[in-house]
Amino acid sequence: MDQTDQTDMKTTDTSGLNTYLSRRELISDAAAGALAFLIVPRHVLGKGYVPPSDKVTVASVGLGRQGQVVTMELLARPQVQVIAVCDCNRESKNYVEYGSNALLKSARKLLGPGYENWGEDLASPGSVQLTHDFSTSLGAGGREPARRLVEAYYGSRKGSAQGTYRGCNAYADYRELLEKERDLDAVYVATPDHWHSIITIASMRKRKHVLCQKPMTHSIADARRVAQAAREMKVATSVTINNPSTDVSHLIASWISDGAIGRVREVHNWSSRPFWPQGIDRPNNVEPVPAGLDWDMWLGPAPERPYNSAYLPFVWRGWYDFGDGSFGDMGCYSFAGLFSILNLTPPTLVQASSSESYAETFPKASTVHLDFPANGSRQELSMHWYDGGLRPPRPAGLRPEDAQLFSGGEDNEGVMYVGDKGILLAGFNGQHPRVYPESPKFQPPPPVHHEGEGGPAVDQWVAACKGGPTPVANFESQAPVTEAFLLGCIAQRFPGESIEWDTNKMRITNSEKLNAYVDPPARSPYRIESA
Repeated sequence: MDQTDQTDMKTTDTSGLNTYLSRRELISDAAAGALAFLIVPRHVLGKGYVPPSDKVTVASVGLGRQGQVVTMELLARPQVQVIAVCDCNRESKNYVEYGSNALLKSARKLLGPGYENWGEDLASPGSVQLTHDFSTSLGAGGREPARRLVEAYYGSRKGSAQGTYRGCNAYADYRELLEKERDLDAVYVATPDHWHSIITIASMRKRKHVLCQKPMTHSIADARRVAQAAREMKVATSVTINNPSTDVSHLIASWISDGAIGRVREVHNWSSRPFWPQGIDRPNNVEPVPAGLDWDMWLGPAPERPYNSAYLPFVWRGWYDFGDGSFGDMGCYSFAGLFSILNLTPPTLVQASSSESYAETFPKASTVHLDFPANGSRQELSMHWYDGGLRPPRPAGLRPEDAQLFSGGEDNEGVMYVGDKGILLAGFNGQHPRVYPESPKFQPPPPVHHEGEGGPAVDQWVAACKGGPTPVANFESQAPVTEAFLLGCIAQRFPGESIEWDTNKMRITNSEKLNAYVDPPARSPYRIESA
């Protein structure tokens, strides 16, 4: 962490943007002697106090639902000081939230007593039916609601009257943020997928620690670039993925190692996603760009196209140019755990089958088959991904609670390891594992309830920013995982076509047409340039 920490003192630069005076600047001032009156022993300030010099200063880039939720978790950590937010959208109330007024309720809970009516103007305007099966509440997002929350939070901790504390800068362009926030230690990236690698690499080249939303990148080549930049810059990095760190993943790994189901031959992994529209064509009509949205910046590296509300927010996940469909949204979670549990390396052969194909969006439902090579003592195995309500055949003799994983509906998500002596069945993230045939030696632990979405990945990253161990889900460890499910995303574009993959050469060796998607071109000026 940069020891030129933030203080509460601020000045205004010539452009009118608020900037902080760093400790270095204060001490070098002629009035440095007066600073002694501000230095108070830690024990006087009470247990749990973290002095400014020990805080990790963070900027959040991308303030949709995921960006806001994890930013709230960062705010709640005393080791962190959020000093800036960035989004190319100033403010709108059309962001998906899982529950009526869920974002506003979470913000008020974070702020605490006295803020029960905070942000009334941010209340949900209602709900929307995104697909035939999925209706969702809408909430406020963008840089201004996020800035207001950050300032309300720190103001509430300092006893400031509501709306009077100023301590968070808001930017529309991440490049301006990186240039002007001189005391910034770290960046949290929560933009749509197609922006992840560009902002992540730009931040690391400024020697900022980076926490990135899943998936880590939008292309296989960018996964390599991100991992390489992390190696070179030697900063703390993590993807917001907890599966490799959870107790249940460690338990499943130990069961498999102890021979609970014999040699693992196959893995089946299924998700109820997508909740957003897929299997659709590009809209023909052109809509006016909403006030406060920089549409060109939102498009960024993606090919230029006219604005339409069919692309954002949240619904971008189904479009090839912006998201990675169900596999990229959810496969990064489960695959991170599977790679760790089974000691996997990238697959050698990938093929998909799907519902009707469309030129610009992922299919409504698909299966993806991946063959993984032997690695050490583990023999080769195959993996099968299912989405859009598809799932593998249900084995006979399951307990009712396990049979529900195959019953359809929103909770139709799970993972099944098939060995030559039995099966191991669990929830999508490995929860509630059970071995069949049942054995007293392999019994599931009692369920553990966890609040929040940050979990071990965020905790490990914050600790690493302060000099702690490397996070488990760091960019280098997640590059092969990202490579695997992005190969599946390419296969979903071309159902029935086989992908023969050479990971050492980073090439699809049997198809130049498909190989073009390994490193697709980016629109200028949003290309990742060589360092």
